[in-house]
Amino acid sequence: MSKVFISGKLVDKEQATISVFDHGFLYGDGVFEGIRVYGSKVFLLEEHIDRLYEGAKAIRLEIPMAKADLIAATRQTVAANELVDGYVRLVISRGAGYLGLDPRKTSNPQVIIIADTITLYPPETYQNGLKLITASTIRNHPQAVSARVKSLNYLNNIMAKIEGADAGCVEALMLNHKGEVAECTGDNIFIVSRGVLKTPSVDAGILEGITRNAVIRLAREAKVPVAETTLLRHDIYVADECFLTGTAAEVVPVTSLDGRLIGDGKPGPITRDLLERFRKLTRG
Repeated sequence: MSKVFISGKLVDKEQATISVFDHGFLYGDGVFEGIRVYGSKVFLLEEHIDRLYEGAKAIRLEIPMAKADLIAATRQTVAANELVDGYVRLVISRGAGYLGLDPRKTSNPQVIIIADTITLYPPETYQNGLKLITASTIRNHPQAVSARVKSLNYLNNIMAKIEGADAGCVEALMLNHKGEVAECTGDNIFIVSRGVLKTPSVDAGILEGITRNAVIRLAREAKVPVAETTLLRHDIYVADECFLTGTAAEVVPVTSLDGRLIGDGKPGPITRDLLERFRKLTRG
């Protein structure tokens, strides 16, 4: 029986419930993290927890647990579910209150930790690469809600995801309000151009991905030049290589955008090398 951490204790998943008046449910008022588990160990847990607390602070949501206690509770939940390789979803909601947006009318913010298996891309995707389309749905304006807050409201990404699915793609590229490359619906994006690894900077209105940062570190260790810079679709069209990074995706090659082949239409050497380095990092 799967166990979920909620209200300060582990319960069977059928008993893991929240109020219908919880503002996380009613208004998407809260933050979350998705974290991978490899070999029963939670990958880069402290980095995820730091980002969670930063996002909560940004929306003036006080997490009712100390960082050390939340880290311990996360590991306890993974152990209770005997999870070897899988995924943790850590959710902080504003708590139950009255109808209406005012967060002052809520109480008891909820800490929810789910540890379960996850459906990944099939092996052939890593061998052959993904096809992307550019969504007409743009990333939220950074002056509305910062993209660095991993909030419970993902409707922006979901609408772009629907566009990708309608086009027969499992992912879609999103541009920002200036028409620059931001990220995909659930993953950060990289290109390789003339031996330089390039990815949009946080100024483009992206979520600063934990896996993104891990791959940047791996690239620098491998002496691959890295630039966090402004990218346009043109840069992807003419790139030598392209790949995505994310908690679930890890490092997944991209071989076309909007029907245009990227490079020779196959995963490139730097992409393959970084994927192998990431797998060694996570799986020993």
